[in-house]
Amino acid sequence: MTTGASFQQLLEEHRRLLFKVCRTFGHTAADRDDLAQEIAVQLWRSFPSFDGRVRFSTWMYRIALNVAISFTRRQRTRARYTIDSEAALLDVAEPATTPLELAELHARIAQLDPLDRALVLLYLDGYSNREVAEVLGTTEHNVATRLTRVRQTLRDITSTERTAS
Repeated sequence: MTTGASFQQLLEEHRRLLFKVCRTFGHTAADRDDLAQEIAVQLWRSFPSFDGRVRFSTWMYRIALNVAISFTRRQRTRARYTIDSEAALLDVAEPATTPLELAELHARIAQLDPLDRALVLLYLDGYSNREVAEVLGTTEHNVATRLTRVRQTLRDITSTERTAS
């Protein structure tokens, strides 16, 4: 039997263990699906190191739980740094409604570094953090963190402009 076939057979025999871990650590169906996929990938990557000194189920539990714990930590971190969809990114001033206000907003955005300008542009166009991360080739966590920093930078720019006036 090939390595792939034996792995698939063992995974099928122990799938209840996989689902149990996913049900315990995944809060939503999407989380459980993502977690199951991450566990399966890690099991496949680690399978060549499985030497049979412990039962397959023990080895599988160890990997599944480590992946699930890491997954939970990443979820918690994402939740902490994710901006609520109802929160305004540019709450530095009243909503820009006149051409002059829009010009001032664009002038403030122009002061940002190129990556942050791209980030703001995508965000203002309604892209989700995940979509922004895909476009910019970064992580959702990085997008959320940078958005928080950009918001503070724009507040600082606005504050400096008001003080100078």
